[in-house]
Amino acid sequence: MHLDIHTLRDFYQRPLGGIVRRMLSGRIRARWRNVKGSTVIGLGYASPYLGSFRDEGARVGAFMPAVQGAIVWPSKAPCRTVMVEEASLPLPDASVDRLLCVHCLEMSENAGALLREIWRVLTPEGRLLLVVPNRRGIWARFDTTPFGFGRPYSLGQLETLLKQSLFTPVDQASALHMPPVHQEWLLRWATAFERVGGRMWPAFSGVQIVEARKELMGAMPRGAVTRARRKLVTLPAPMRRTETRCVEREDA
Repeated sequence: MHLDIHTLRDFYQRPLGGIVRRMLSGRIRARWRNVKGSTVIGLGYASPYLGSFRDEGARVGAFMPAVQGAIVWPSKAPCRTVMVEEASLPLPDASVDRLLCVHCLEMSENAGALLREIWRVLTPEGRLLLVVPNRRGIWARFDTTPFGFGRPYSLGQLETLLKQSLFTPVDQASALHMPPVHQEWLLRWATAFERVGGRMWPAFSGVQIVEARKELMGAMPRGAVTRARRKLVTLPAPMRRTETRCVEREDA
């Protein structure tokens, strides 16, 4: 199941969502320090984490699943949002250098098909960065945040799934070691929780962050075929205002 776009947007507009955005943005940027000249795509609801790449990447876009709905991003520049079917991305083969997947894999009804499609659009040696709820963490056990929905994964499950789809995991990190509560007094200690939790209880983090590299050796993943009639898009592509599930603009 996919969360509705309004639920995701509203979470990131609250104090807890702002802290999550700050913490995960730091982790993401630490892995992709230089994307100059690269095509960077966010899949799922990744727009809160794409802002730092806008002025650096050659092309940066937010691909949002149709079952989730879409929001216009960014708010004060040409729209870079594209509403898509996650297993049929409107992109040529080997056209994306970096793909960031947030609020997506755990929501997908067919994770294997999703990864096969990501494999298809990534360039040789292209990189995939997954941000997924941790199966052992407390965030996956409460539905007060978007990380409490869908299917959480352990690190071992993620690595197995990636290898089956011809990806090689190259890096891993944990994040969100604080409890998923909206209490203001506790939010003030979020940075301390993150620092201490990363050392003391990393296995129980709220999310797993796994970077993987596309591999070309061996056969293509089953189902990863070129769709000659797929309608392609050029980024940034404006979204029509009449789109039924496209809601108001999002900042950043």
